[in-house]
Amino acid sequence: MAASRALGAITISRAVELTMEFDPLFFFPQTSQSDWKELEPILKPHAMHPDTGQLLLPCQSYIVRTSHHTILIDSCIGNHKERTNRPAWHQKTDNDYMLALSANGLAPEDIDYVMCTHLHGDHVGWNTRLVDGHWVPTFPNARYIFSEKEVDSWQNQGHEKFSDAPLVDSVLPVIAAGQADLVASDFALDDEVWLEPTPGHTPDHFAVRLSSGSENAVMIGDMMHTPAQCRHPGWVAWPDWDPEQAIATRRGFMEKHADTDMLVCTAHFPLPSAGQIVSDGDAFRFVNDDQDW
Repeated sequence: MAASRALGAITISRAVELTMEFDPLFFFPQTSQSDWKELEPILKPHAMHPDTGQLLLPCQSYIVRTSHHTILIDSCIGNHKERTNRPAWHQKTDNDYMLALSANGLAPEDIDYVMCTHLHGDHVGWNTRLVDGHWVPTFPNARYIFSEKEVDSWQNQGHEKFSDAPLVDSVLPVIAAGQADLVASDFALDDEVWLEPTPGHTPDHFAVRLSSGSENAVMIGDMMHTPAQCRHPGWVAWPDWDPEQAIATRRGFMEKHADTDMLVCTAHFPLPSAGQIVSDGDAFRFVNDDQDW
C-alpha cells in the first residue's frame, strides 16, 4: 500500500513506529529450521532479515479518514513504558511515532477515535503519555474503542505469557479519564466502520471493517503476523491466547475472503502491508502490487 490509499471516499494511510525482529523458532515454537529454510526465497529480504534470518515485523498504526471521522487503528508501543521483556520497547524516548503522525498531517488533537484490535503492548502503547508522573490519554479529543470482554479478561483472568503492564499504563488510565467506550466486538461505529470478532490471538480480538461505495477493507490486527501463516494457517504464534481458536479464526477468515476484492490490511506484514488473499491448494497466499507471498 502506498503512503496513502483511497477506498472509495475513505483514505487509508500508516504511521510506522519501528520494525521488530524476532527469532522465527521462538515466535513459532512448533516450527523447525527446515520449515523456514523452505520459505527463505519467499520471505527474504522484506519479511525475513537477509543475513540473520530474523522475522521482520513492522509496528504501525493505520490512519483511516472517513467522511465522518479520523480514526487511529492500534497505537503501537509508546514511550516511557516499562517493558523489561522487550528491550526495544522498554522506556523509549524517541519521537519517531509522533513524527510519523505529523507526516500524515495529524496532531494528537485531530484523532476522533482510537480502535485497539486487542490489548497487547505493541497495539495500545501510545494510548497514553507520561505527564508529571501520570499517564494521560495521548489523544485528548478521541473516544477509545476497547472490547469490554477483552478488558475484563486482562483484568480478571490474566495469562501466564503476559504482563498486565500494558493494561495498567495504556488502557486503565483512558478508562479513568472517561474517554473509553467498552463495546462488544461486533460494534458498529457507522455505516463505514464496524468491528468483526476474530478471537484466538487474545480473548476478544477484533478486526475493523471498512466500506465505502463498492470497496471494502479489513484491518486484521494480529490474526496473522507474517505471510508465512497464509501458506501455513496452522502455525501458531507464541503470543496466541487460545491456539486452536486462533487457527480456526485465521483459516475461516482466509477461506471467506480468498479470491475476492477485499483489501486485507495487516499489522505486521512487510510494507506496504495490504493486499489480497488468494487460494493456493489447501492453503493461501498474500499478494499485492509488490509481492506474491
